[in-house]
Amino acid sequence: MAVLIVGSVALDTVITPFGKNEEALGGAATYFSCAASYFDTPRMVAVVGDDFPREHIQTFRHFNIDMEGLEVRKGKTFRWSGKYGYDLNERDTLSTHLNVFEHFHPKLPGSYRESEFVFLGNIHPSLQLEVLDQIESPKFVACDTMNLWIENEREALSELIGKVDSIVLNDSEARELAREPNLAKAARKIQDMGCPKVVIKKGEHGCLFFSPHSHFSAPAYPLDSVNDPTGAGDSFAGGFMGYLSQSGKLDELNIRRAIIYGSVMASFTVEEFGIDRLLSLSDEEISVRFREFREITLFD
Repeated sequence: MAVLIVGSVALDTVITPFGKNEEALGGAATYFSCAASYFDTPRMVAVVGDDFPREHIQTFRHFNIDMEGLEVRKGKTFRWSGKYGYDLNERDTLSTHLNVFEHFHPKLPGSYRESEFVFLGNIHPSLQLEVLDQIESPKFVACDTMNLWIENEREALSELIGKVDSIVLNDSEARELAREPNLAKAARKIQDMGCPKVVIKKGEHGCLFFSPHSHFSAPAYPLDSVNDPTGAGDSFAGGFMGYLSQSGKLDELNIRRAIIYGSVMASFTVEEFGIDRLLSLSDEEISVRFREFREITLFD
């Protein structure tokens, strides 16, 4: 199988108390694809400028990412810069230059239209809907969003939420989307909008999963070192969707396993800057950390 990701590829400059990473390979589609590649073949739909370094294309090949859907346009690649303080749950955006990404309209290659597992990264909800219109018969579709769309594009976002199987968002986004401070109630309100499965990320406090008939809480992995939290959420989504695509199973127990694999991939990403830790990762390390997650949550 293969898992489809539609989102951004960027050049990121990130400053944390532990260092600086300039013009590094980033973007939601990048982190998602690199994480998902340890489980299944990612099909990437994104756009970059003609200034995009060739070394990053080689990096995508290293991860065995299908790049048929990666469009190269004349102009500059999307660039973002941000700064974190010692509270790594909060960051300040220093600059955002959309460049060629500003006029991105995803066009799926013919072979991508039959993708069964689809993740709609954080782009305008009308574009996410455009992607859905190009997919023939998906088995499982999940989406991401952000406060900007919640505040300014609620109608289109509501339409999208009614058409997907799952939404993956952080706790502040869930509260704002549902207009409800309590996360359990917020999840139920999002389900009432038509999305049966809600995954709420809580950063260093783990994540919550709500299905129509049950809920599940997963901790974050206790790390000795966190250098760069950028891309953690997208790496989570990549592990989550990659595992589901690999297994092909959508029963609740398997979705819970996928959530743990997503948490595993996010925990590796934040250990180093950018995608550096994902580049050096091994399948054995993933398996070991998955088993450690099982051990730290065992109580009987």
